[in-house]
Amino acid sequence: MSCAGRARHAREYRAGNRYELSLTRGGPLLYPRMRVGILGGSFNPAHEGHLHISLIALKRLGLDRVIWMVSLQNPLKSEQEMASLESRLHTADEMARHPDIVVTDIEQRVNTRYTADTLTALRRRWPEVHFVWLMGADNLIQLPRWRDWNRIMRVMPVAVLDRTGGGVKALHGKAAIRYHRCRLPQERAMQLALREAPAWTFIACRRHRASSTAIRAAQKILQ
Repeated sequence: MSCAGRARHAREYRAGNRYELSLTRGGPLLYPRMRVGILGGSFNPAHEGHLHISLIALKRLGLDRVIWMVSLQNPLKSEQEMASLESRLHTADEMARHPDIVVTDIEQRVNTRYTADTLTALRRRWPEVHFVWLMGADNLIQLPRWRDWNRIMRVMPVAVLDRTGGGVKALHGKAAIRYHRCRLPQERAMQLALREAPAWTFIACRRHRASSTAIRAAQKILQ
């Protein structure tokens, strides 16, 4: 989106009714017609890779904001190495360091555990906001293991950002094959937020190998 286009879009949503995201820490505002990316995860801890794909999403998808949705507990991950929610929110706040990236504990506040339920709650609460679910290529591979994964694909558009080079495997996985007719070419990714779900795109990114698992392993060595 051009600078002029962003300014025009900003005037449009500022002129509309305000939707206060009162369920978040600090209460950032959402407006009708805003384009908002949701990046969910444990953020255990947040790292440069999260920032890397968020900045790419802001640019390539023409988003007004990216929200880091820090989960209480990933059902597919062990609780043993999971830092407290407050600790993970704190490290995410420190890592985000961008005016258009907001950290939230909204999953705790709407009392949901599974992504499909959380995204459904967001759409019901803010029906005029154009949400996009952001995920890595590795999560696209794992998606059929998630509860109600088809509902995730159908509740809002999805952008898959490949920063680790797992794209070939992801694009031959069950989720990509089932929804291949709904895929938007990455050259048209700017249109994704305005599409009706199911709709998704795959964006190849510059490689970034940062990993929460590797960070935790390094921290153990230093202890």
